[in-house]
Amino acid sequence: MNQSAVPDSQREGKRAGDHVSENPKLSKLSRSLSEVEEKETPDLPSRGEGEQEEEEKLVIVNPNPRMQRYLVAVEYIGTRFSGSQKQPNCRTVIGVLEEAFRKFVGQPVSIYCSSRTDAGVHALSNVCHVDLERISKRKPGEVLAPHEPGVVRRAVNHFLQKNEGDIMVIDVRCVPSDFHARFKAVERTYFYRLFSGPEPLSTFEKERAWHVPENVDFLAMKDACRILVGHHDFSSFRAAGCQANSPIRTLDELHVTEVAPSLNFPSSSERRDIMSNEPALCSNMLEIESSTQSLNVSSINIGKHSIESDKGFGMRTGHCCYVITARARAFLYHQVRLLVGVLKCVGTGELTLGEVERILNAKTVTAASPMAPACALSLNQCQVWTFSDHTAEMLVFIVWNERKQALKERMESFKWR
Repeated sequence: MNQSAVPDSQREGKRAGDHVSENPKLSKLSRSLSEVEEKETPDLPSRGEGEQEEEEKLVIVNPNPRMQRYLVAVEYIGTRFSGSQKQPNCRTVIGVLEEAFRKFVGQPVSIYCSSRTDAGVHALSNVCHVDLERISKRKPGEVLAPHEPGVVRRAVNHFLQKNEGDIMVIDVRCVPSDFHARFKAVERTYFYRLFSGPEPLSTFEKERAWHVPENVDFLAMKDACRILVGHHDFSSFRAAGCQANSPIRTLDELHVTEVAPSLNFPSSSERRDIMSNEPALCSNMLEIESSTQSLNVSSINIGKHSIESDKGFGMRTGHCCYVITARARAFLYHQVRLLVGVLKCVGTGELTLGEVERILNAKTVTAASPMAPACALSLNQCQVWTFSDHTAEMLVFIVWNERKQALKERMESFKWR
């Protein structure tokens, strides 16, 4: 067929999902799916709640065919950042990233982050997307293939390390042009580190953990988690200024775990095990260890002086370290820190389990305990939906067949009643 005879409407690329609505078979399946009972619908990724529903209307696919969209995972220490979102005259995560990308490609870029983090909050893995065009410096009009993901990661990290060195790109991959990091997010997981004990917090843990001087009731905190997890109206755990349209959220996971508070250095017992298993490598250390392990304090006379050696001197008294894990598709403003504040009060005996239920049912943030500090909170992971349109279309058929079979079995069971 002559290309000039083809109407413009047919030559133009269709929007994602248009082929589904125009296909009669798929349209019939879609109408049938909507008639199936809601309780049988599986948890497939869908549009986010609250403010995400309003913002999704503004998503525009970049029309420039020379642009390549990249999914970027970053880690950062949030201490010196004023949050992730760009703000005038403030150092932010997106601001620093955009500057590094600008130096790499030689032109301004816009970065869209999946999860917004407040000032002081860290991220073990936050994801964002960016559109990059590869331009030849020698021949500006020459069309070049997009940058390889590995090249993007190494180049951007080169410029990031010249900054404060508290942010790094850990992974990059190519994604379709209609992918959006924020609206394709299906799950977010946060960690909160809480140290309890009367001793001051270690210098190495400053701005990394919340120190609670009292000893906490670990089992009571776990019981409180069972009350808060699930589908609730979390108005009592929603800070002022929250832009979400609805306070209803599903908290898929909330639990407390006691972990070792070490900084990943081997303990004395671990070192003794290593030396006993590999004596040839540590023979000198074994002799020193065996000569002193029977005495905790030994006295050595050197002339008129006596030197006492205490093996416990200089060793810090350990804290009890707890990690609170919260996982959901989306969270309200300051929801995790407000939840941790209540759990801490349960652990210290300031709140009972009955009072936790009362706070949840009060549906006002004034009923909640003081909010936990931001320095101990870390975004651990943000999972995104990266299926192609073809894969999504296949899922429609799979889900329909599964539901049709389930309905058939239910109808058969009713016949015999």
